[in-house]
Order: sequence, then structure tokens, then C-alpha cells
Amino acid sequence: MIEIGKIHKLQLIKKTEMGAYLNYKNAEDRDDILLPKNEVPQGFEIGDEIEVFVYKDFEDKTIASVGKPKLTIGELGFLRVVGTTNFGAFLDWGLRKDLLLPLREQVGKVSKGDLCLVGLYINDNNKICATMYIYNLLSSDSPYKQNDRVCGTVYSINREIGIFVAVDNKYHGLIHNNELYGNYTVGDYIELRVKRVRDDGKLELSMRKEAYNEIEGDAQKIMAQLKSNGGILPINDNSSPEDIKAEFNISKRAFKRAIGRLLKEGAIKITEEGIELMWQ
Repeated sequence: MIEIGKIHKLQLIKKTEMGAYLNYKNAEDRDDILLPKNEVPQGFEIGDEIEVFVYKDFEDKTIASVGKPKLTIGELGFLRVVGTTNFGAFLDWGLRKDLLLPLREQVGKVSKGDLCLVGLYINDNNKICATMYIYNLLSSDSPYKQNDRVCGTVYSINREIGIFVAVDNKYHGLIHNNELYGNYTVGDYIELRVKRVRDDGKLELSMRKEAYNEIEGDAQKIMAQLKSNGGILPINDNSSPEDIKAEFNISKRAFKRAIGRLLKEGAIKITEEGIELMWQ
């Protein structure tokens, strides 16, 4: 059976005024697929083989095309929104017929001109549609290991758990809330560190570098804030995690680690009111 949504290598079975009818070489079923006349290559003869993409046309007929779409079933990628309606959005996927992203398959607000990370699926009417709910389309078989640097796209946000990231737009990734700094939205492309590779292959990610590298960066951030505030800041290790994050955008644990380093170097002192710069 010739599946829609995929590229197939098919043989020319017969020609008509409408075009060329294709099927697998030595296929037992005669469910031939039409390659429209305007797409039939010159010199294409009975018995020749050709790679085509199979999909549903405007009239809901299954046809072949020599044009290759930007995505096929099983792949993920960015497609641009070319129009919106009250039932969904249409995406440019490289074929004459735009691809429907149904309203129920959208994450957040989708507008004309947006780039959406989507996968493809076959709906109940046997038509190809796009979805932004890609969790079940991602792979757990990544090549990455702990502390590798990776890049990915935010595709879902759960306020109680964290941010879900499609690493390389193909692998499962999650930033837990305690590893999350800054504000992000669906579609953001970010660089991260692999904190842990779970037993099931999914990646736990962090926005922070390795602890031994972060002390220097966090310490520099604190020093810069001290210098810009006249050498005094009303924050110390007794301050709340929320106040520390608001001031430096780092966790309280990272803050205590960094000021410990600065204390050891004699760069600061801790007072009842906060921290104070010892040298400029």
C-alpha cells in the first residue's frame, strides 16, 4: 500500500491524458497513483522509476508530486504561517496546496508570518495536517552525554514542571523549574547544557554552566552590581531566594557559592545590611 505523507520510489505503469499512473514495481494491488500531466518529466516511459511525494490534492484525491515538501511524516521542522482562519492556520510546506495546522493543534497564538515548529500526522479523513504538539514525535535516542552543550526550541511550557525543549528539533529535553532563569515563550531557540541523560534517554537540561565554571561568572556579576551601586548592596546570604534572583538572576545556592569565593579573595565583606566591596 502506498502511504500518503511519504516519499516513494514508484514505477510508471501507464500514461493517460491526465498524466502518469504510478505504483510499486511488481505491485500486486492495482491502486495506482496519478502523477499529474504537468509534473511528468520529459522522456518518462513505461517501466521507468521516479521518486515522488504522495498526498491529497484540493479535490481530496490521492496524487503524486515530483515536488518535495519541506517535511514528511516522521520529520519535525519550522514552517511559516501564510494565513489564518477560524479553524486553523495554513503553512507553506513547499507544495502548491498549503498545509493545515488545525486550531486544536496550535500552542499559543499563531499569526501570519510566524515560524512554527511542527510535525505531521494523518487525520481521521486521511489528510496530512500539522501539529505543534510534538512530544510523541520526539526521539529519546540522542548522541549527547552529561555536560554537552546543545541547542533546541521551546515547544511547551508547564508552570509546575518547567520548559519542554526539542533538542536539535528532534530529541526530548526538559528544563526543570529549578534550572530555569529568565522568561521564555514557545518558539524560543536557546543554548543549554545537558545536566543528565535519564535511563529512558530523555535529556534533563540546565541553563547554567558546570558549577566549577559558574563561580567565576556569578562572582563577576556580583562585583559588577556592587561597582554600579557605589560598592554596597542590601543583599546577603540571609536574603530570600526571590530577592537574590531579582537582583542577580541566579539561585540562592549559586549566590552563596559566589560570595564565598569573593570573601576568600578578600573582595567583599558581609554586613548586617548586605555586602560591601572591599576594593575597586
